[in-house]
Amino acid sequence: MIDAGDFWLLTGLMAVGTFAIRFSFLGLLGGRELPGWLLLHLKYVGAAVFPALILPLLAWPAATGGETDPIRLVAALAAFLAGMRLSVIWAIVAGMGTLYLLQVLFA
Repeated sequence: MIDAGDFWLLTGLMAVGTFAIRFSFLGLLGGRELPGWLLLHLKYVGAAVFPALILPLLAWPAATGGETDPIRLVAALAAFLAGMRLSVIWAIVAGMGTLYLLQVLFA
């Protein structure tokens, strides 16, 4: 366990750090026009972060004790294909529907 003083020191430092990161964009750049090259790169942040959030849930899901589950992989594929063809809403519906249907049929 961590000492109470160390905990509060770490919490304070993390608060200052996250404030500094947010202030750098909102406070310093909030009223200014960003350069085109930066806007181009910021456009791809979501596409880069989303797979990093999803992959651990597919490869090592906590619900299966950390073992890869073929049902979840098929559901992710269904969501991906629906998202590429239709929209985000249909990707969610296809992924959840496939996951629940396959869990009922095979689990």
